[in-house]
Amino acid sequence: MAKHTYEDPKPDERFVRLADGDMHVVEDGEPSAPALLLIHGTAGSTVWWEPIVPVLADTYRVIRVDLLGHGRSSIPAGGFDIPTQAGRVGAALDRIGVSRVTVIGHSAGCMAATALAEQRPDGVAALGLIDMGPSPDAKFPDGLLARLLLTRLPGRLLWSLRTGAAIRKAMRTAFTRPVDIPDDIIEAAQGMTHRALRAAARASLDYLGQRSLPTRLAALGIPVLVIFGADDQRWRSTSAAAYRAVPDVRVELLPGVGHTPMLEDPQTTSALLLDFAAADRSTS
Repeated sequence: MAKHTYEDPKPDERFVRLADGDMHVVEDGEPSAPALLLIHGTAGSTVWWEPIVPVLADTYRVIRVDLLGHGRSSIPAGGFDIPTQAGRVGAALDRIGVSRVTVIGHSAGCMAATALAEQRPDGVAALGLIDMGPSPDAKFPDGLLARLLLTRLPGRLLWSLRTGAAIRKAMRTAFTRPVDIPDDIIEAAQGMTHRALRAAARASLDYLGQRSLPTRLAALGIPVLVIFGADDQRWRSTSAAAYRAVPDVRVELLPGVGHTPMLEDPQTTSALLLDFAAADRSTS
């Protein structure tokens, strides 16, 4: 698995200046190739995508971002709501000269991807969602540690005592297959403030609670791919059936895979994304 060094940015990394902070952007592939944007979930970062980037970058200009408050991006004073985060991603795309893109989100990143498509109907060619339930009732109940972490006072104290081992324990429901979690993933999560973690988690559920994802997607009129690990421990994989109500949708269930197909089965995941993105080669 490729390693991502935080101290020494790679040549294809940059920080894009936005109105309320700097967004960390990583690009792979030829700049002239069709653009494919990857958006991580809560407490995630660009490094969650690394196992599948080399395959995708053979054909596409692969763009990864750290949402503000995550990874190496700035921590904003406020504005963790999904439409605001999506607006920041859109502004970053403008700065790097991308006018049309296929967008792939993972987990809570699916909400930012959907909101971006809502805000830019002419700029998002197609949308891929990886392991995100269609509505709040599809979520498995959080364990005690996760519930405590998202409270104000006990959570802040717990977060102040966080260690790499504690972060790995909190992430255990993100994987069903055995995965050697890269240190960069742990470091990125440790780098978040408790305020950012709590606000980002709350914002995702707020957005999902306002309107279900299938309802939002049906209004967009663009191709949609839904990938779901059949053994996801965070969102009920049976809920993926609700997406079949969306016109022009393709739903793929991956047997034996959990919440994070990019790390658990990168070969199948990258093949599905390549096949899906190939349907719109006009991306620029």
